[in-house]
Amino acid sequence: MTDTITITGLVATTPRHITTSDGLAITSFRLASSQRRYDKVQQRWIDADTNWYTISAFRQLASNIATSVNKGDRVMLTGTIKIRDWENTDRSGTTVEIEADALGHDLNWGTSVHTRVSVTAPELGE
Repeated sequence: MTDTITITGLVATTPRHITTSDGLAITSFRLASSQRRYDKVQQRWIDADTNWYTISAFRQLASNIATSVNKGDRVMLTGTIKIRDWENTDRSGTTVEIEADALGHDLNWGTSVHTRVSVTAPELGE
């Protein structure tokens, strides 16, 4: 089953971009997503717990992220979520990964300038 998620957050690590020997572009980074709520007692907005995600993108989206997104940027994305339990000899845990379908700057936090790129159909996965 495929679960789709839309999320906003802060790019927490410098995006890592590679191109495989087969020419597949891949970009990945960590995303921190904190829920905000208004505290009536303190009369101010406060951050609740932070969720951490590993974001991966492929093909043209990966290339565009590599040239457009930096550590510290606020972004919105939609993608497919995968939750995996893991363990090794010392520790165990859960990894939450999202394969991005679309990603852009969160304009609640600033402005952005869009530059269209020319893309061939195979890069889009068609």
